Amino acid sequence: MNEEVQLYLDDAVDKMEKALKHLSAELVKLRAGKANPLMLEGIFVNYYGAQTPLQQVASINTPDARSIVIQPWEKKTIDAIEKAIFAANIGLTPSNNGETVRLTIPPLTEEGRRKLVKQVKTEGENTKVSIRNARREVIDEFKKMQKNGLPEDMEKDAEDTAQKLTDKYYKKVDEIMAKKEEEIMTV
Repeated sequence: MNEEVQLYLDDAVDKMEKALKHLSAELVKLRAGKANPLMLEGIFVNYYGAQTPLQQVASINTPDARSIVIQPWEKKTIDAIEKAIFAANIGLTPSNNGETVRLTIPPLTEEGRRKLVKQVKTEGENTKVSIRNARREVIDEFKKMQKNGLPEDMEKDAEDTAQKLTDKYYKKVDEIMAKKEEEIMTV
């Protein structure tokens, strides 16, 4: 296979991998009824006037499946941590005892589980769109290369390879989604 064709295919694989990583990162944030410190990813605390990630101002632990305990390194940041959690609108109400902030994860209702499964499907569909876009871009490049002298059979082989990659990544997306849906629906 032509070196330039291979470079474009490698670029498409890279884009598809990034789409999968993004999907995994988004699905981790969805709570499946179990406490997970990653649920607090992306929460920033006003720490001495600077927006600082929660993980940098406190340790975050899950002592059991239903709670998250946030131990600030400085007691005076407890109020700022609580405000940041409220502002993040993650559906959890923090409580503190003057030493730590505790989040209790309520068990999911059947309706809540169905909503989460819908979100999983939406995220999966968005990932598939990204994968299709990567395939379309690489195929467009192959068509340009054919106009500039790439043999037609080589262009067709490259398109077939791009389609096989797309199918492979679609399968991975479906596997990730099925695993997350099972996790959500398990009571």
